[in-house]
Amino acid sequence: MKPRTTLLIGLAGALLIAVTAVFTPGCTCGPETRTPPTKVDHLEYHGWTNALRLFNPQAQVIVVPEIGRVMSFRLTSGENIFWEDRSLDGKGGDQTGKEWINFGGDKTWPAPEADWGKHTGRKEWMPPAAFDSMPVKASIEGNEVVLTSPVDPDYGIRTIRRVRLFGDSLHIETSYERVSGEPSKVGVWVITQFKEPVAICVAARTNSVFAGGYYIFGNEPWPQLERKARHIVMTRDPKSPHKMGTDTRQLLWIGERETCFITSWSQGNEYPDRGASAEVYTNPDPKKYVELETLGPLSWMKPGDRVKETQNYLLQKRDGRSLEEEFRRVSF
Repeated sequence: MKPRTTLLIGLAGALLIAVTAVFTPGCTCGPETRTPPTKVDHLEYHGWTNALRLFNPQAQVIVVPEIGRVMSFRLTSGENIFWEDRSLDGKGGDQTGKEWINFGGDKTWPAPEADWGKHTGRKEWMPPAAFDSMPVKASIEGNEVVLTSPVDPDYGIRTIRRVRLFGDSLHIETSYERVSGEPSKVGVWVITQFKEPVAICVAARTNSVFAGGYYIFGNEPWPQLERKARHIVMTRDPKSPHKMGTDTRQLLWIGERETCFITSWSQGNEYPDRGASAEVYTNPDPKKYVELETLGPLSWMKPGDRVKETQNYLLQKRDGRSLEEEFRRVSF
């Protein structure tokens, strides 16, 4: 993320559902049991006139093509768990690249972040335009929404995101297609901004490449981060930004009333940011949000190549579980 004062359904989708079932006790997540009818319609959402809604009896998702983001995910009886900057309602991104506009929601940027300047020619921090600030084309295919970006002028890559809703599980398949440009290493990076949590829990691998199962960006201590026996638990610091990286594929956001369990499934030999496949960023006041991020392996992409990552977001009510009981849901 930005240095703030210094983050088929085919076999892949079925595998993600299976992984969620393994790590979520009592969850019946097989494709045959998690397929209540999902519908898609158009609506106006916070001033954006061409938003799309995926909904079923359990949950709903809102996609805003004008800013290329998934902006809302909630249970039918609950509130949106994604963070949104409501002062930006109805506005568009700055395609000139003069200013980064932080709308919130879920988006994708290319990894590694450290290579952006090599492609864009910019010395200052700024996400590549087609990944962040340009509108995307939206289409409805059956009961899913497909978002297709323009080809980024600097990377020569277009993004295709397939958004699906199965019961209370949101699936987002993110693909990068290399159309032009010199071959380079690129990975799929997905950043989801959530409202302030009660806690964030990350599974700690026993065979992690990082000492203690994680590392912290920068040298400033993170007082609200604690390493437990099988987990890393953290909350937002209201005074300072913090970011950590890990080589897990499981992240858990815990709110007052709901939890959102994120799984991402991929394998590769090289990951960005010292080998991180997941990262967590927490923002200081006044914008009270956190980012749960997943990173795919780096691939040497030349024109005609395509890479893909799929994330599963399982949203559930807490039902009186304690934090320790929630933590035990996330482990290897």
